Amino acid sequence: MGAKGKIALGVVVSVVVIGAVSANAGDDGDSGSGGNGKDSAASAERGSGTKSDTKSGTKADADTKKDAEADKAEKKAAFQGDGDFEVGTDVKPGTYRTTGNTDSLCYWERAKDASGEMDSILANDNVSGTSYVTIPAGDKLFKSSGCKDWEAVDAKATGTPAALVKGDGGMHRVGVDIAPGTYKSTGNTDDLCYWERTKDASHSMESILANNNVSGTAVVTVAAGDAYFKTTGCKDWKKTG
Repeated sequence: MGAKGKIALGVVVSVVVIGAVSANAGDDGDSGSGGNGKDSAASAERGSGTKSDTKSGTKADADTKKDAEADKAEKKAAFQGDGDFEVGTDVKPGTYRTTGNTDSLCYWERAKDASGEMDSILANDNVSGTSYVTIPAGDKLFKSSGCKDWEAVDAKATGTPAALVKGDGGMHRVGVDIAPGTYKSTGNTDDLCYWERTKDASHSMESILANNNVSGTAVVTVAAGDAYFKTTGCKDWKKTG
């Protein structure tokens, strides 16, 4: 059976609503690394004072900046969106993110061995939008098919949390990608809207704090202590409180 034909363990097929539990999130690392990209202003003081020296120094600084930006862009992708990666060799344990995926064509899988059997799967998912995954040191293999490249995320990263969330946007880091609060999604049909609050990005059943499949209007409160909010197949979510 091809990888994309496997059941995505992270998606509820028949509704599994987990009762409310403590929502203290583990710090598993997260969304996009920063960097202020500031350049030193000292170049203006280094030259001999001649016009040619000033121009030369400015060009050298510009070239240095370009090289630094190129290095940063090159380092952004930790590994490609297609392939099998041995944990500890091809990919380091940690938390990673892929963005810009469409139509659930991105499939990933954490595996305890390389047998390819269903019993080897620790967690998996088909992704639209964004997915975060924490790969522990104990995993053997990480598989990715049809995904955008994966980037390592910074545990100390900050962002401007949104109050409007795309209903098929995937996973959002609480406090970084999405603001805590109460959200509403209206106009959902046929129980195709699925949402999930989690305490980490392991995608295990134990990481789920609460979830539901929804027809009609959905209302959920994302707590400040939650780690992630996942949404797929829903209408857009608007913060109401």
